[in-house]
Amino acid sequence: MEYAELKKMLRQKVRERIDYVKDYSDEEVEETIDEILLNQKELSLCPVEQRRRLKKELFDSLRRLDILQIFVEDSSVTEIMINGKDHIFIEKEGRLRKLDISFESVEKLQDVIQQIVAGCNRVVNEASPIVDARLPNGSRVNIVMNPIALNGPIVTIRRFPDHPITMNRLLQMESITSEAAEFLERLVRAKYNIFISGGTGSGKTTFLNVLSHYIPPEERIITIEDSAELQLQGLPNLVRLETRNSNVEGCREITIRELIKTSLRMRPERIIVGEVRGPEAIDMLQCLNTGHDGSMSTGHANSGKDMLARLENMVLMGMDIPLAAIRQQIASGVDIIVHLGRLRDKSRRVLEITEIAGYENGDIRLNPLFIFEEAGEDAQGNILGKLQKKGDLLHENKLKTAGL
Repeated sequence: MEYAELKKMLRQKVRERIDYVKDYSDEEVEETIDEILLNQKELSLCPVEQRRRLKKELFDSLRRLDILQIFVEDSSVTEIMINGKDHIFIEKEGRLRKLDISFESVEKLQDVIQQIVAGCNRVVNEASPIVDARLPNGSRVNIVMNPIALNGPIVTIRRFPDHPITMNRLLQMESITSEAAEFLERLVRAKYNIFISGGTGSGKTTFLNVLSHYIPPEERIITIEDSAELQLQGLPNLVRLETRNSNVEGCREITIRELIKTSLRMRPERIIVGEVRGPEAIDMLQCLNTGHDGSMSTGHANSGKDMLARLENMVLMGMDIPLAAIRQQIASGVDIIVHLGRLRDKSRRVLEITEIAGYENGDIRLNPLFIFEEAGEDAQGNILGKLQKKGDLLHENKLKTAGL
């Protein structure tokens, strides 16, 4: 009997033994699997390692994420992409590769999807075919189902490191220079409002986590996210808020805009919005302009300058106000933009650190502080270059107030 057929047969036997009226613990399911494996004559001559593998795969298919579980547990895998039941890709060490495995059926993939969304109180179906969710280990999950996804259920899992990356680790990877890191540490401690921009997979969330290490532990911090993925450490007075989708049970949608407004009544010292991508930008800017210094957020953009243009567009999505008024709000609310990028050698680097110098003659003035300058490639194709200092901070009032 082939391995796949054997596993399918054994899984069916385990299911027949489990009484679904009773709530079985993981230990009881494992004991049931062990008992069935012991009584299976075909396995009497199997190596111990193969029996262990079979037991784990059976357990994962019944109580975990089936064939995905091994990759979710692998700390070297940063992304898992499922394009229907037969096409599964992973990103490992910055490189994409296709796996030679597949789900046994579309129904099994759908079962795994329902297990994921149920774990964080979300719903996905034909009526609501797009959902953002998360796994117990903090991994971010995006799911797109029929009828939107034409080639089967689409699942994208962004896996974050088991241990949060620190600034020392970024320095080792040459993502940033020690001079720029020390400068950003002073800015965070002095409560400058910092916006982190970059493309998909450039490391915005990771960098925001790193900067949060510099927030004094006595401050009250409120985080607001679509799907909770920030890993802020060493902050005892931390409040974490997450949006909610509407569902068939009558629960109404709760948006980032509502959470930002609510957070203002919770005595925050800093507000951290995981990502700004829509009309909530106007509420975020109002937070920055009403005494909540030291707040941070992220957004998708191709450069620091493009991030400002995107912020303008997002504000216009939520409120019809003159462009000049929007630019004045941005210039007075955002102090620093840190732009990240993923270079052609797959390395993630800080490419720009720019100060918002002010508003003048209808435009936002920018003061470049650090710019990444490329200096060729080495023999392995790794990009050589360094974040070079280009200017000095113009607005030092917050540094002086903080005694820094």
